[in-house]
Amino acid sequence: MKYFKYFVQFILTFLSLLVFKLLGPNLSSNISGKIFEKIGPYFRSKKIIHLNIKRAIPKINSKDLEKITNLMWNSYGRVFAEFMFIKDFRTGKLAKNIKVEGQNILETIKTSKKPVIFVSGHFSNFELMAMHLEKSGIELSAIYRPLNNIFLNVFMERLRSKYICKNQIKKGIGGLKKLLALKKNNISTALMIDQRVSEGILSNFFNEKALTTTIPAQLVKKFDIPIIPIYIERLNGINFKITINEPIKFPTNSSVESITDYLNKVLEKMIMKKPESWIWSHNRWK
Repeated sequence: MKYFKYFVQFILTFLSLLVFKLLGPNLSSNISGKIFEKIGPYFRSKKIIHLNIKRAIPKINSKDLEKITNLMWNSYGRVFAEFMFIKDFRTGKLAKNIKVEGQNILETIKTSKKPVIFVSGHFSNFELMAMHLEKSGIELSAIYRPLNNIFLNVFMERLRSKYICKNQIKKGIGGLKKLLALKKNNISTALMIDQRVSEGILSNFFNEKALTTTIPAQLVKKFDIPIIPIYIERLNGINFKITINEPIKFPTNSSVESITDYLNKVLEKMIMKKPESWIWSHNRWK
């Protein structure tokens, strides 16, 4: 029964993406955003979303709380529709819609041929991060969490490998082994550090303990390489700005815990720039 449900979801998703392809990127993004504003609350608990937002913004009023929630669902929907146009963002007519601040930092990394760790969160169209890094000539591996739906996952993996990053690394022990092997060949790593993980450690996140990945900290400790935070912002419609921040070089005696705590602080600052662009529906503090 589970696989039948997954197959139905796959067919509906595939048909939706085909319709979006016919409508074009602008209209698809707008329509999908509005649709998700309506249907999103049926799939994720509004109570959890509101509790999460209040952790970060304790004094928020009810009007702003609803506004952030609605805009979050709108962003979710836009990303869903825009996935069908990822090729156009990389090499097609939509490439001009992405403005980059700090491209010189990427050029320095490319020239040095030394690996780094790129970190970010699920902001705006987060798929653009690894896509732009690889497009810029960075030798890259991207860590991702496989979808529960096996049919959708195969489809998404193919698109990601072809147009986002060829070296896709699944989260988990097997993926970590592959990641370490690539790292020895001076290949950089990109990952989102804002998801709840079972194999992480409890780290402060908006003044409460939350399970947080230690992969960046482990790589720093093992290879003594810098971390570069990246922030992706939707300017308007399907126009984006990617900000490449200066590399963070941690002292060699830094602990996994202190590095992880520091990165959570970096993540908090990114979230608070535009709270409506982050995905609040995951219960990080469970």
